Amino acid sequence: MARSIPVTLFVVIAALLLGCSEADSRATSADQAKEPGRWYTSTQVSTGETVFQSHCAVCHGDKAQGLAADWRQKLDDGSFPPPPLNGKAHAWHHPLSLLIQVINQGGIPLGGKMPAFAEVLTEDEKLSAIAYFQNFWDDEIYGSWQQMGGAN
Repeated sequence: MARSIPVTLFVVIAALLLGCSEADSRATSADQAKEPGRWYTSTQVSTGETVFQSHCAVCHGDKAQGLAADWRQKLDDGSFPPPPLNGKAHAWHHPLSLLIQVINQGGIPLGGKMPAFAEVLTEDEKLSAIAYFQNFWDDEIYGSWQQMGGAN
């Protein structure tokens, strides 16, 4: 009888641990599932919100809505203001590779003032920031982006 208690206890503990690991595995899989019809996951959107609020919102707005009355009108210094990234401006005209390039090199080559983030953000953080602002794009804008080359 003394032997059956440790064996029984071991079986119960093993079953509990197995159940926990299966639940953890399901949660991880759900977190990594792609958003319906999109290239990114809900985890990337969540991470991207943090990255965007820390590095982008001061110029592009907390919901990527832009802050300038007219993002197409040059400022007094000849530069363009930061555009909205929420689907209301031209960001959806650019494939993912160009969006990453702008994040890496900044907006100065394009007539803006955005600093380069190549050495500031990891590749995952850059992709997550893009996922965050693309999350505001309606299905029509996102579909147009995909047709124009989107994630290619």
